[in-house]
Amino acid sequence: MTAFAPANIALIKYWGKRNNELNLPVTSSLSLSLDKGTHTTVKFATEDAVWLNGNRLGPDDAFTKRLLTFCDRFRDKNCPLHIETVNEIPTAAGFASSSSGFAALVLALNELFGWNHDRKTLSILARLGSGSASRSLYSGFVEWHAGVRDDGLDSYSEPLNIEWPELQIGLVMISDKQKPIDSRMAMRRTVETSTLYKAWPEQVAKDLALMKEALNSKNFTLLGQTAETNALAMHATMAASVPSILYWQPETVATMHKIWQLRNKEGLNIYFTMDAGPNIKLLYEKKDSAAVAELFNLA
Repeated sequence: MTAFAPANIALIKYWGKRNNELNLPVTSSLSLSLDKGTHTTVKFATEDAVWLNGNRLGPDDAFTKRLLTFCDRFRDKNCPLHIETVNEIPTAAGFASSSSGFAALVLALNELFGWNHDRKTLSILARLGSGSASRSLYSGFVEWHAGVRDDGLDSYSEPLNIEWPELQIGLVMISDKQKPIDSRMAMRRTVETSTLYKAWPEQVAKDLALMKEALNSKNFTLLGQTAETNALAMHATMAASVPSILYWQPETVATMHKIWQLRNKEGLNIYFTMDAGPNIKLLYEKKDSAAVAELFNLA
């Protein structure tokens, strides 16, 4: 069985868990799904095998272990699986490949095992593999509800009934190399050691309300300002961890300054957001697409 799920870019970030085993977030979050994502094929086999982008991975590979450990939640020991994953975006480079990866895997398993689950249930199951995968069950704007229950059954995503075709996202590739510290480890360190983390839930609550206001009123400037502020607050909170976590590269900082220069001094209404990695996602309106394409080398 083969399934596709889109990667999603969080406009209001998820950073930090109240339950690590169930990937229950401290706060709610809101994202926009991309056209690109992950294609995953799963079928019964005589032995477990995991393929990533055309290459078979060994049994001790971290990616293999993570996928098979996830599958162990749903199968017995006498059910080996052949899993082939193809990412249209870089893997583990801050482009949210785990979100689309686990969402596509859950969709394929749903077909293979004949679960016939609805999207809400599949969103909960995808969350067990990667928190942000909860949001990749849908296209468009998606809100992931943090929930309050200990069992996590009220922590799921649902699409927002909002269409905004004029809003564009451009991906600026700074590095496609694997991150030096994965998001799970970085989140845990941030929650446990960052003196700034106590302010993060309040920041998200404020930003989430502003983002919903921006979406409902189609206020691009408010959307851009809110997304950029939220991303920078997340990275500042990470930087205050011990040891510090800083994904930025010199080119990342240079690109941020370029965006601020273009916006504040040259009048181009462009903003950015960043996930856990060095790469930058541009936010702009369709009318400015030609100018953005000329100014930036988009992935």
